[in-house]
Amino acid sequence: MENQSVPGQLDLLSLTGYQPAPTPRDQEAPAPVVDERPLEPEIALEPETPPEPASPEVQQEASDDQSPDRRSASEASSSPEVGASPRTLLILDTETTGLDPETEHCLEVGAILFDVPSRQVLAQQSFLLPVQANAAEPINRIPAAVTRLAQPWEAALAYFQSLLDAAEVLVAHNAAFDRQWFGRGCLPSTAKPWLCSMDDMRWPKNRQLRARPSVRDLALAYEVPVWAAHRALTDCIYIAEVFRRCEDLEQRLVHGLEPRFLFKAQVSYDQRHLAREAGFRWNDPVPGAWTRRLSVREAKELGFAVEDLGEALPLAS
Repeated sequence: MENQSVPGQLDLLSLTGYQPAPTPRDQEAPAPVVDERPLEPEIALEPETPPEPASPEVQQEASDDQSPDRRSASEASSSPEVGASPRTLLILDTETTGLDPETEHCLEVGAILFDVPSRQVLAQQSFLLPVQANAAEPINRIPAAVTRLAQPWEAALAYFQSLLDAAEVLVAHNAAFDRQWFGRGCLPSTAKPWLCSMDDMRWPKNRQLRARPSVRDLALAYEVPVWAAHRALTDCIYIAEVFRRCEDLEQRLVHGLEPRFLFKAQVSYDQRHLAREAGFRWNDPVPGAWTRRLSVREAKELGFAVEDLGEALPLAS
């Protein structure tokens, strides 16, 4: 299986056989009303020019309104641009006892509240959650017994909720993994939008990064020292330091928050390297296909043809 994940989660794959799982698609905006009546001479600026007929795109949107549960990338291409960049981010990371949230548990949370305009850290937090066993101890090196030592984790959760409330967007590296632990066990549920710094954000070509870089490679590309791995707050610090060094961070955040759809690469066997280099994954989630979540803008910029599979996907899913 072609699978490039962040360090730690890739290692966990050797311990368990887990593969993670769209939220309902947003309701479509109604099709714009097109006035087919001729312009009245007394108010028309150019009475000799007849009004243009409705475009095929408008007609297509009108017909698509009959199926509100269906949304495709072609419809998104006429949607308004994503608004201004978020000002406040909560950069998150979790350490867990395994990969499956149905049977495993989150045992550590790291969080940094980050102000985008000033590129400054506003607050940061790290705390352990008590667990009975940790099958991933060889990876994260957190003994289960240590998580059960006396410490104010309930108060830490309350403060963590205040950080969640203060943020506009939640950021994680491989957010599809981290977000699935929220609303389970001790971690609160959240309706805040997620942004994945690995899958949703695009990094400058001169940084020579893979399409889905590890957090370590991303940090090193921005000359951020890497001194430890597999602890939650450490990985958050790496991302915060990358953001501090990113001059065009606002634009990259806006692009990263664009609606995303599942695209299938239309490449031959001899061209499969093109899909791989563009971050497409084989067999995941579509068997026998190279697929990736992309915005319409990103799909148009590819150097090969793609097929829109017609599935609107939630952020960082």
